[in-house]
Amino acid sequence: MKIDLSGRNLRGAILEGVDLEGAYLKGVDLEGAYLKGANLKGANLKGANLKGANLKGAYLEGADLEGVKFKEANLKAANLEGAILKWANLEGAKLKEANLKLVNFEGADLKDANLEGANFECANLYLANFKGAYLKGANFKRAYLEGVNFKGAYMEGAELEKTALIGIKR
Repeated sequence: MKIDLSGRNLRGAILEGVDLEGAYLKGVDLEGAYLKGANLKGANLKGANLKGANLKGAYLEGADLEGVKFKEANLKAANLEGAILKWANLEGAKLKEANLKLVNFEGADLKDANLEGANFECANLYLANFKGAYLKGANFKRAYLEGVNFKGAYMEGAELEKTALIGIKR
């Protein structure tokens, strides 16, 4: 039986290490929640509010995070491999050393985010906004970067091997 917490108000909840694998959390309000090390693999969080939430080291592989508000959230060392982050707001989020391999970031806003050492290998970054982002040492190998905005981004040591760079704004 899958957990259904859709539309619930869980602002500021302390859910460290909680197992919500495959849970239905569409539209849930988790603003400021503490989800360090939580298991959200395959969960549906479409349209959820995780503004300022702490998801350090969380497992979000294959999760549906379309339209999620991660503004100023802490996703340091989180595993989001294969997740859907289309049109998500990650403005000012901390994704240092996060695994973002195969993630769909179509239209996502990563303005001013800290993505130092993040792994974007084979990610879809179509129309993503990295304006002012900190991308030191980020891995973009084989990523799709059509229409990406890197204006004002810091990219020292970023790996762009075999990357499709189409219509990039610098």
